[in-house]
Amino acid sequence: MLAALVTAAGLIGALTLPVPTGPREVGTVALHLVDRSRPEPWVAGRPYRELMVSVWYPAAGSRRLPYAPHMTRRAGEDFGQTVAPAMFGTKPGEVDWTGTKTHARYGAPVKGGKLPVVLFSPGFGAPRSVGTAIVEDLASRGYIVVSIDHTYEAAQVEFPGGRLERAKLPAQPDTADMLKALRTRVADSRFVLDQLDRLARGHNPDAARRRLPGGLPGALDLSRTGMIGHSMGGSTAAEATHDDPRVDAGVNLDGGHRGPVAQSGVAKPFLQMAAQPHTRESDASWRTFWERSTGWKRELRFTGAEHYSFTDLQTLGPQVPGVPEARLRGLLGTIDPERSLAGQRAYAAAFFDLHLKGRQTPLFDAPSAEHPDVELIP
Repeated sequence: MLAALVTAAGLIGALTLPVPTGPREVGTVALHLVDRSRPEPWVAGRPYRELMVSVWYPAAGSRRLPYAPHMTRRAGEDFGQTVAPAMFGTKPGEVDWTGTKTHARYGAPVKGGKLPVVLFSPGFGAPRSVGTAIVEDLASRGYIVVSIDHTYEAAQVEFPGGRLERAKLPAQPDTADMLKALRTRVADSRFVLDQLDRLARGHNPDAARRRLPGGLPGALDLSRTGMIGHSMGGSTAAEATHDDPRVDAGVNLDGGHRGPVAQSGVAKPFLQMAAQPHTRESDASWRTFWERSTGWKRELRFTGAEHYSFTDLQTLGPQVPGVPEARLRGLLGTIDPERSLAGQRAYAAAFFDLHLKGRQTPLFDAPSAEHPDVELIP
């Protein structure tokens, strides 16, 4: 793990994301999508909803193109002023959250023929960027992955031209607010799939018709579509898998279930990955979801993991100097960060390989010596 650098000015330099493990280079592009079929649910009087998404994919070599940033400039600055101090106790501006680079070349052409598609939804209030480590890895293994910012719920979303939109949630969201967020997220996911269908048919869904990477429209195989998400994003993945016939399989990264799917379960393949404290005994929604799901299903528990172990903070957090060990343990547990991420990447890829590519795997049949922290729950 590379330690963060301390600059001459005393500021903490850019943090480092782990390299994807798949055999392919990665490209990415951001799209600004506008849904004029529904009013903005979080801002009264706004007649349409806007989303920012990032598309990640296997790419042809384009070494002259820059690596995409982990967070865009204004979003990263705002993250450093709002989210990071609350989570890590850092001072605003102390960490260069805008300096971290991904391993994806921005705008590189797509390589690989027809590719299955996976949607990613982050946790409640989180930006889409916090799932980059697992999203990039799936792209490097032959998937087109679309990560979604849920505008006005996410802490910050930056739109083209530098416009920044912050969360518009109540100070203390109640159960009704959380259910509203879930419904909005599922509608967002379905809208994104609609726009990907348009893209596959040769249309450019970007609001400003900005140039698309070469080969992208022809690379989308929407007959093989999955969804993965963390926390409420995992609940969103479950609900979308249940509600939308286009979603073939789903993965929940430590999210409690809300909405009808908590009682109905799903009839399609579904994988649940849990932090150590998260069990069917501690979360009634996991118990009913498991009992009533009739499709292929598996549950994994990561020994020593905590809730935010299933985000980029698992690898970025330990790089921030001066964060008290107790604070890190509360967020990320005691699991080794590299082993934690390796397990998440391996099992997510094996799941989608099995159900979207038809590739058999022994990984779900017995404990793995390569991933000793991962327990298969019967």
